[in-house]
Amino acid sequence: MERLSVIYASALFDIAVKLNAVDDFLRQAIFLRDSISDDEFQKVLVHPQIPASEKREIFRSAFEGKIHEDLLGFLYLTADKNREAYLLPALKGLIGFIERHNKIVTAKVLSAAPYDEKQAESLKKTLSEKLSKHVELDLKVDPSLIGGPYIFVDGYYIDWTVKKKLRDLAVNLNEMKYA
Repeated sequence: MERLSVIYASALFDIAVKLNAVDDFLRQAIFLRDSISDDEFQKVLVHPQIPASEKREIFRSAFEGKIHEDLLGFLYLTADKNREAYLLPALKGLIGFIERHNKIVTAKVLSAAPYDEKQAESLKKTLSEKLSKHVELDLKVDPSLIGGPYIFVDGYYIDWTVKKKLRDLAVNLNEMKYA
């Protein structure tokens, strides 16, 4: 399944580049991904007793005029070929291709307390400068960290949490005890 999803994503990316519509395709692919990720929508999408013509009509009524005709054509293709299960992975792949093309990365940030807007902007700016890429933030709160952030971005992780510092201190104290 993965191979065909990558082929679809790559073909859509090539179309976006050829049409000089990469940013539009990114915005619309995110919109589609978010729209069809709903469990109820997925059940209808892959239901074997709902004919392709009905699925095409669902796609037409939900997305016509809201997305590029080539993306709509892709939705129709998946319905016609009974490949609806490839739709979500292909859209995620397309988003990934475009983000790499645009040098966009998402930093997953865990912190003990929520970031305010100013803190988030400052972190975003710092990471963007260090990575020479546009950074988006995926902020989550985990009170067990006590304080400080845990950041995973572009294959790197940074752990500045109090929890880690306490763990490191315990290891150091334990080593000193046996030295």
